[in-house]
Amino acid sequence: MFISPEAIRLNNYLKWQKRLKNVPNILASIRILLAFLMYLFLVNRNIFHIHPSWLDYFAALIFVIASITDFFDGFIARNFNAVSKLGEILDPLADKMLVLGAFLGLLFLHRANAWAVYLILVREFFITGLRVAMAAEGLSVKASFAGKVKTVSQMGAIGFLLMNWPCGECLLWIAVFLTIYSGLDYLKVYIKTHNG
Repeated sequence: MFISPEAIRLNNYLKWQKRLKNVPNILASIRILLAFLMYLFLVNRNIFHIHPSWLDYFAALIFVIASITDFFDGFIARNFNAVSKLGEILDPLADKMLVLGAFLGLLFLHRANAWAVYLILVREFFITGLRVAMAAEGLSVKASFAGKVKTVSQMGAIGFLLMNWPCGECLLWIAVFLTIYSGLDYLKVYIKTHNG
């Protein structure tokens, strides 16, 4: 009996799809735990009996690992159709917890401008509410290119500030600009869907 290469590929894809179904949710859950651990390194520094610079390194390493899990859970969910209702809630929640934990920790260490953090967090919560409203109306809310650039800029700024490197504050304000710009982008899409 002849089995076509396409049938073999489809069979392999379906096997991988079944194996990877829960991986995005597991990665998002790991990201939530890592966000808590990173925040602990930033805020409760007195419980660790090591030099503060090492705490910065550990917090930055945790942040990088958490950011990598974010990339992979999105990649797996998209490419292996491993999207679930739980994942749609867990993924943005884990992202917000990671960013919120980093910014609150950086404020505690007096490394981030309070106004910059305030503007970023207000935008994040506003857009999260907007996305929930759109999803409730059955509208598709995919991340725009501006939203992806915003995320990269925030991650870069947080990384520099965690490591206490020069230009961290400058990168933070660039992230603020891109964050507000991408927020207006989402708002335009929302208004367009309701007026068009």
